[in-house]
Amino acid sequence: MEIKFDMVGIVVENMNKSLDFYRLLGLEIPKEANQEPHVEVKQGELRLAFDTLETIKSIYGEWEKPTGHRLELAFLCEDVDQVYQTLINNGYIGFREPWDAFWGQRYAIVQDPDDNLISLFAPLSSTHE
Repeated sequence: MEIKFDMVGIVVENMNKSLDFYRLLGLEIPKEANQEPHVEVKQGELRLAFDTLETIKSIYGEWEKPTGHRLELAFLCEDVDQVYQTLINNGYIGFREPWDAFWGQRYAIVQDPDDNLISLFAPLSSTHE
């Protein structure tokens, strides 16, 4: 039996706000999706799914907002500083401003509308010196 990692799902309180955030990160999501209870976006071989609270409650019977940092989504960017600033300028919360990380990447962390921490990164050789 073959098992293949295929999808990451995010529970969203407001589909429109969440999709707008991920559109700024380059995901191609049609505007019509803003009204859907479940949205999937394919990136290469992996899918990123968004489900409203109502959808999740209908699947699991209930849902409580989790606390703490549970997972990381990381986006490879050509210019971490520019992407970070674009998100901040659009009203999203910066968690950690861009810095040169010891592991050899330009790195920043932002908060999506559902309080998930989203990493932005690029190899130092192709970024801000």
